[in-house]
Amino acid sequence: MTTVHIHSSRKDNHPSTEYPGLTNEFDMEHAKKVEEVRSLLKEVGKDTLKALLMIDAVQRLGIDYHFHGEIEAVLERLYTKFNMSDCHNDLHELALGFRLLRQEGYYVSADVFNNLKDKEGKVQGKISQDFEGLMGLYEASQLSIKGEDILEEMGNFSSQLLNAWNTNDDQSQARIVRKTLRHPQHKSLAKFMAKSFLNDFQGTDGWINVFKELAKMDFNMVKSIHQKEIRQVSIWWKDLGLAKELKFARNQPLKWYMWSLAVLPHPSLSERRVELTKPISLVYIIDDIFDVHGTLDELNLFTEAVNRWEYEAVEPLPDYMKTCFNALNGITNEISSKVYEDYGWNPIDSLRKSWAILCNAFLVEARWFSGGHVPKTDEYLKNGIISSGVHVVLVHMFFLLGHGITKRNVDIVDDFPGIISCTATILRLWDDLGSAKDENQEGHDGSYLDCYMKENPGMSIENARCHVTHFISETWKLLNRQCLPPNPFSSCFTKACLNVARMVPLMYSYDGNQCLPSLEEHMKSLV
Repeated sequence: MTTVHIHSSRKDNHPSTEYPGLTNEFDMEHAKKVEEVRSLLKEVGKDTLKALLMIDAVQRLGIDYHFHGEIEAVLERLYTKFNMSDCHNDLHELALGFRLLRQEGYYVSADVFNNLKDKEGKVQGKISQDFEGLMGLYEASQLSIKGEDILEEMGNFSSQLLNAWNTNDDQSQARIVRKTLRHPQHKSLAKFMAKSFLNDFQGTDGWINVFKELAKMDFNMVKSIHQKEIRQVSIWWKDLGLAKELKFARNQPLKWYMWSLAVLPHPSLSERRVELTKPISLVYIIDDIFDVHGTLDELNLFTEAVNRWEYEAVEPLPDYMKTCFNALNGITNEISSKVYEDYGWNPIDSLRKSWAILCNAFLVEARWFSGGHVPKTDEYLKNGIISSGVHVVLVHMFFLLGHGITKRNVDIVDDFPGIISCTATILRLWDDLGSAKDENQEGHDGSYLDCYMKENPGMSIENARCHVTHFISETWKLLNRQCLPPNPFSSCFTKACLNVARMVPLMYSYDGNQCLPSLEEHMKSLV
């Protein structure tokens, strides 16, 4: 008998999806199309597979934020159905339902996939011919958690068969297989994959065209919001003056904004995206101070100043560091004031603490480099997940979102919880894979890869990279578990953490020219 555990209450603090001022014909037509899709989702009835395909489509097209209520209603019915073992005969329905439920925070046991085995424990041969089912099975395997051997087995089984399918004469089908294997839905950003899905989204059902029409209209509406945000970020960055004062540091406000755009995609979070870009920018700038410019004595002084956050500690700093600290202080005060005004909680202690922890980690790395010390892998990674900057950014994001701000949750966020540390580990390991050499930056970064190879003499670079890739995959399993009950955080914050991990490959896949072609392509299409 399949065991399914009841999910705890999930905090679905979804922002409002209303657009201000529906005044022109396009806006009215867009609103009409939203309601048309809403009706289709409500009227789908007992056809479970069709309902799941619709939910999958709106999520892949990036228009699901309009339909949280309708999606929740379908998934609640589906969860009950899974509990009664009532949909386990159709592989496509089973795999897709499992993935969508887990993605939305429902805990469904992976034991449901044991039904795909015969009495001898072997995978039933008939499913090897089910193309849609195999695609769904591979996608579902991406949501596995530690100890779920059946999902691991099904992931390997489906990927082997799909790789063979990749050589199929049907070029369209082969292309879709390649995309799925390279960019499974759970580990990809819908915002950046939507156009590709739109091109592949074909069928004779009338609802498909309605969904595509809304997606195209929605893209144009949301694009105008993004363009406004980019102008706001550009003005802020220029007025801040750090690009002029710190010429050695990176000057990439659009790239930094892309983090915010990826992490908080909901159109209504416009102000939050602009505000989140500010601490993200400072992470990069302070990283450059430690990595490419500051002397060890100066870095000690700067770290002390950030830990103390007092005028007396700032006074001995060189001018360029005073400029940076003043910007940091101003941004921290500004965000603290906004959070207090919006939610009645002053986060200034948490924000200052997160910056101090980051600078302490940067200083450890600076001392390692200065002394020629190559740390053990565990020592390096323990410090490296802090120096990734993920904790600082997600602490700011937690307060900017304002969901579930209680003393208990603030203490959890301050203390580097698993959902943040897993995300930071994925970023750190991707960064260290060897291809992550940032544009215009010639610094003194260490690398997990270097530490691992020194610890394992004779290890080839290929095997070392395989080890890191496997480590990333295992960390995803830990992150998947953090997103299931019991989880103290809102679904909005949880999904934002996942989006950081999803964004990492785009941010750290440099080509031979030290550029990010995939990211640059997405930047052009979105803005």
